[in-house]
Amino acid sequence: MQRLYMGFIIKGVLKAPTDPSLVYISDKWISFQRLENLVVSGGGTLDGQGTVAWSLNDCSKNPNCRTLPTTMRFDFVKNVQIHHLRSIDSKSNHFMIFGCENMNITELRILAPGDSPNTDGIKIGRSFNVDISRIIIGTGDDCIALISGTKNVHISQVDCGPGHGISVGSLGKYQEEEDVEDIVVKNCSFHGTSDGVRIKTWASRFDVKASNLVYEDIVMNNVGNPIIIDQQYCPHPPCNQETASNVQISGVTYKNIRGSSRSDVAVSIRCSQSRPCKNITMEGINLKHQIVGGLVRSQCSHVNGVSYGKQNPPSCI
Repeated sequence: MQRLYMGFIIKGVLKAPTDPSLVYISDKWISFQRLENLVVSGGGTLDGQGTVAWSLNDCSKNPNCRTLPTTMRFDFVKNVQIHHLRSIDSKSNHFMIFGCENMNITELRILAPGDSPNTDGIKIGRSFNVDISRIIIGTGDDCIALISGTKNVHISQVDCGPGHGISVGSLGKYQEEEDVEDIVVKNCSFHGTSDGVRIKTWASRFDVKASNLVYEDIVMNNVGNPIIIDQQYCPHPPCNQETASNVQISGVTYKNIRGSSRSDVAVSIRCSQSRPCKNITMEGINLKHQIVGGLVRSQCSHVNGVSYGKQNPPSCI
């Protein structure tokens, strides 16, 4: 039996409120909840008008900061297609996906200034079976963030920059987090981002796993940290680093990753002393310094794995 879809069509430019008194009324601007068989498209533009709100974001210094609105949020939605939309200048996340399954996201253009705070392109939590392809993202935070409970996600043909790259995490900050597993990032490019493909976990006692992650056919262009695992993630120092991270990272493959690094350390695998990374595979890595004649290197700690083929910089695994 053919599935019937409900359509939400956006044409022209839809502008979010700019009245300061309305900014904190809700943590989302456009919301879809507990639906099945939904198509969101139309070729229109969502203008979050974030310039009026970014100065209100004090999360870098206030752990109890109030959340600015996400442009479009999906909660507990099943069988969804999102395509041919443009999202600009979100006040916070552009797209937030939580508790969803069977989603296809394609042909989006997501843009915000590189210094706009917490303007993640697509953030996914506790969702599975998500396919993301043919998207241009330039933001002030993660182009795509895969957080607690995200499983079976395939990301391809994403152009990321500026921003903080494509991230798994952060993980381990809260007690009731769920594992992240079966993630594929393939045929993507990064331009001028602070990070490329990143896994980030807090130094905390909470147990959670990140496993079966594949990064393949990736191009880096002037990227600060092209390949990075950071199990002492601390975005706003000082942080308590006395406890090693209890997040177990395993089964991560980096294959055919090439391009240029803005920093001397092109590959940084800093794993947990109490839960060393397991089964890390490096195959066909060719990263050069952005500056002609500059040298790049790898740094590793508490990691077990293997390296194959070309390794520039020389592998530390």
